[in-house]
Amino acid sequence: MTILVFTGIILLGAFAAGLLGSLTGLGGGVVIIPLLTLGFGVDIRYAIGSSLVAVIATSSGSAVAYVKEGFSNIRLGMFLEVATTSGAILGAFLAIYAPTHLIAITFGVILVLTTALSQVKRQDLPDPTGSALATRLKLNGTYPENGSLKAYGVHRVYGGFGMMAVAGMLSGLLGVGSGALKVIAIDNIMRVPFKVSTTTSNFMIGVTAAASAGVYLYRGYIDPGISMPVVLGVLGGAFIGSRLLAGARPAWLRIIFTVVVVFLAVEMIYNGATHRI
Repeated sequence: MTILVFTGIILLGAFAAGLLGSLTGLGGGVVIIPLLTLGFGVDIRYAIGSSLVAVIATSSGSAVAYVKEGFSNIRLGMFLEVATTSGAILGAFLAIYAPTHLIAITFGVILVLTTALSQVKRQDLPDPTGSALATRLKLNGTYPENGSLKAYGVHRVYGGFGMMAVAGMLSGLLGVGSGALKVIAIDNIMRVPFKVSTTTSNFMIGVTAAASAGVYLYRGYIDPGISMPVVLGVLGGAFIGSRLLAGARPAWLRIIFTVVVVFLAVEMIYNGATHRI
């Protein structure tokens, strides 16, 4: 395989990852890492380094549009970033010394768990004012729906904050941005509408990834030859995804979320358990 073909395939895969990450709030890492490690035999630490750069690009590419359209809750995202950034730095240091096959198995197991948790149905709360702590911190908000602004309240602030610390640590350890855990924390635990959850997650994952990417860069695990096509592809996919989100149906987003994550999780667990990674 020539370098040109190799770069082109990575570019296409990164485009698909950026599109999916933008629509679901996952970030592109859940596709980029299996693509590089399983498809091209890239060391998982270099794959994680490129993934973190891609995650930053995904967040940057889509977050601007979501903020402008009024979907993202900036105040809630910045509040939760305190927990995710601290966890991300800790996770990045752990990844430097952990065996690669254990990282792969952990990657797969976490994806399976987050997918299972995402299937838990929640009941819509009639009170849009949120909890007392959320009201005091001014975390409640509105988002556009059918031409008007719909109010929503934020609940279970402590539970969401704790889940975000875990999400940040896994982001630094696995390079996935932990968009799945962040969506679950904001959607299921804090009871924020799904579209607000995915867009706020997109806003947050870039900041979280930047914190842990510094550790990988210092250790030499970010290769420009791999990272460049990944970033270009992800940016293109994120741009298209941000245009499609407003008309997308949340039920379809959940189906896409589940199918892709379960498939990749099984692949990573199998290859990690057989020491192919």
